[in-house]
Amino acid sequence: MKSTLSRNEEITARRLLARPGGLGAALKEKRWADVAALVCFVREHDTSHDLAMTDAALYKTLRQQITTFHLRGGGALNLEKLRQLAAQTS
Repeated sequence: MKSTLSRNEEITARRLLARPGGLGAALKEKRWADVAALVCFVREHDTSHDLAMTDAALYKTLRQQITTFHLRGGGALNLEKLRQLAAQTS
């Protein structure tokens, strides 16, 4: 699957996803572009089962992080609104 994120956005998204308080901190600091990258990353990689065959450990880690993201309410974030906010503040 071809990602719509740049490499820097993907690294930022993975960093936020890996830290338990990363999303909350980014929202509090109004880092809308980072939050938008995270939401986009989760939507693109949420159903990527190909990774389970090539790198099972990474797949398991991402699945756990994405599940935690959704359980904390991240799935309710509006990607288009986040992109609008990011465009307004940059």
